[in-house]
Amino acid sequence: MSNGDIFVGEIIGTAILILFGAGVCAAVTLRYSKARASGWIVIAFGWGFGVLAGAYTAAPLSGGQLNPAVTIGIAVDTGKWDKVWVYLLGQIVGAMLGAVLAYLVYLAQFQANVREEGTTEGTAEEPLPTLGIFSTIPEIRNPVANLITEIIATMALVLPVLAFGLTRGLGESGTTVLIVSLLVVGIGLSLGGPTGYAINPARDLGPRIVHTFLPIPHKGSSDWGYAWVPVVGPLIGGALAGLVYNVAF
Repeated sequence: MSNGDIFVGEIIGTAILILFGAGVCAAVTLRYSKARASGWIVIAFGWGFGVLAGAYTAAPLSGGQLNPAVTIGIAVDTGKWDKVWVYLLGQIVGAMLGAVLAYLVYLAQFQANVREEGTTEGTAEEPLPTLGIFSTIPEIRNPVANLITEIIATMALVLPVLAFGLTRGLGESGTTVLIVSLLVVGIGLSLGGPTGYAINPARDLGPRIVHTFLPIPHKGSSDWGYAWVPVVGPLIGGALAGLVYNVAF
């Protein structure tokens, strides 16, 4: 695969992933969405379907990695680092593009970014925070615990992804991406509670950058003080998964 194919493929695939993922978070979060408050299971499946659509679309061009942690894990295992920068650049650009597209889909809802609160004087409107639509926010802010969660959850993603490559039938049938998509759903359901399961540095960093600059009314903080955790944790987890795979398999 040429650098150009990899770059374009990762942009398109990651953009689709974030469009679906940020889109389902917007659907569940924003006040005037028909899917408002539909819950965590909906979010987990939305992200899983985003992986399905994005990876299958990008596969002919780049292999559909869509995640710096996966790219690093593969590089640690194979020792091939020459194209890593192309993958990472495409993934970050694609994540930013996908976040912008999700914003445009829910433009009217973002512009009505308020929630009604009953008061003794009638009804007041207060801002509805939006960062959780774009990036992860921990339920309990504990950087060490949050980092450990992201490392373990990312290993739970990258190690099976690498092992699926040894399962000959999956590759021949073309169902590898489908299985990975279900894996992402499972991680969301089982391991996503503490931090919102970034497990992908581009998935968190790209949309966080976009959130910083988008003209969303009353959007609240982009929380850059926490932003290193969903980047560093998945990168460590991906590297450890690649090392374990290289040694054990």
